[in-house]
Amino acid sequence: MNQVRLLTVLTLLTAMILAACGAPAAAPPTQPPAPTQPPAPTQPPAPTQPPAPTPAPTGETAAARLTCAEPVKVGLITDASGTLAIYGAHILRSFMLGMEYMAGAPGTAGEKFDFNTAKENTFKVDDCEIQVFVRDDASNPQNTATIARELIDVNKVNILIGTVSSGATATLQGIAFENKIPLIVAPAAANDITGKDFNIYTFRVSRNNYQDAMNVCTYLTQKYKKFVQIAPDYAFGRGSAAAFRDACGKLGGEFVADDIFAPADTTDFTPYMEQILNSGAEAYIVTWAGSGFVPLFQAANDLGVNDKMSLASAFIDNALMPVFYGGAVGSTSGIVYHYTAPKNPVNDFLVANTKPRYGVNPDIFDADGMNAAILLVEALRKTGGDVSSEALIKAMEGMSFEGPKGAVYIRPEDHVAIQDMYILKLTNLTDPDAKFYEYVATTRPEPPCLLPENLKERCGSLPYGSLSGQ
Repeated sequence: MNQVRLLTVLTLLTAMILAACGAPAAAPPTQPPAPTQPPAPTQPPAPTQPPAPTPAPTGETAAARLTCAEPVKVGLITDASGTLAIYGAHILRSFMLGMEYMAGAPGTAGEKFDFNTAKENTFKVDDCEIQVFVRDDASNPQNTATIARELIDVNKVNILIGTVSSGATATLQGIAFENKIPLIVAPAAANDITGKDFNIYTFRVSRNNYQDAMNVCTYLTQKYKKFVQIAPDYAFGRGSAAAFRDACGKLGGEFVADDIFAPADTTDFTPYMEQILNSGAEAYIVTWAGSGFVPLFQAANDLGVNDKMSLASAFIDNALMPVFYGGAVGSTSGIVYHYTAPKNPVNDFLVANTKPRYGVNPDIFDADGMNAAILLVEALRKTGGDVSSEALIKAMEGMSFEGPKGAVYIRPEDHVAIQDMYILKLTNLTDPDAKFYEYVATTRPEPPCLLPENLKERCGSLPYGSLSGQ
């Protein structure tokens, strides 16, 4: 059997193992009215090389001390027990480390946050107390809805953070909109979150499907020219397929067959793999959200698809790389984040404190959790401790801050997080610290504005609907 070359795909990493999981949740019930004055876009910084590290801060900053009249209450929703708990663990630990980084000291739960023994953690940032209420939705949208309403009605949270599943996040952002509570999304990736389901209360620190595709296609089209792709038949999969078709096509790639969509609960992929096998493509792109990736890959092997063409797939989390990528050593692909790629003081702090406390190095979504905490505190600093939705929205729109991946820019038009992503070469799968890669390049994808037609004015001069804007 020929060695399967694994290049790059969008969120097979997140999507893959049940990642933006299961069936999609219902979209938010209504859309907010379009603003009368769309904000003017600004240009985010675009470093081509990670900056050299500098000493981590001590917790004190030159800015005025943060004060708040009452404790700020934050609801953190993630997956601690469901199909995406492997990714929920990234968010739990990195959000707490991000809060510690901003506060200069651990919270009341101690240096290691353990969800089994603690459901709250309180930090003191300057003269402001920030209470974090942690809840497990098990990536189930019904759970997400119940938990979110409890956090809003009972715990009186001022802001929400979450969640792992894109389907559950769609539910969460609808509830945030209904209650006029700002939401910071981490790490869900669906385009629709800041696309057709956009509302003014929803921000994200996680990348979207389009950014995944743009990062992957940068390298993919240098290797192959003819593609076919398969994705789950709902919003996440269709959005991802559209992004790959646009991003790879703009760089000279050709899709030689119609995109293949299979139901999210598919267990027998034989007919779909037969379509791929007969497509005439050089490489097939897989975007999948759910446990179906395992039978999908099995069907590809059984039919000899991997003998005839290459599987294009992004590098995934440290734990699963050795399981799925045994034949890929020497290949080059894209990845959302790997702890060895960026060089900056925030990442240095994350790396220095994760393994001693949690027994593993930072993984693929740890940067998202830390970025959520940093955005939260920086927004509070900008508002002077004002937790009103109006003040926080104004503060976060157009904000730039430094996170583990370097500069992150919250685009005011659609609240997309412009951030660095990486192209890496896989050199081994045996390093005990998961140092599997050699750094190749940093990309900084800027996706099109995907807002619905009634909010198109917000997009300003950004390309609308596609990279070409046509």
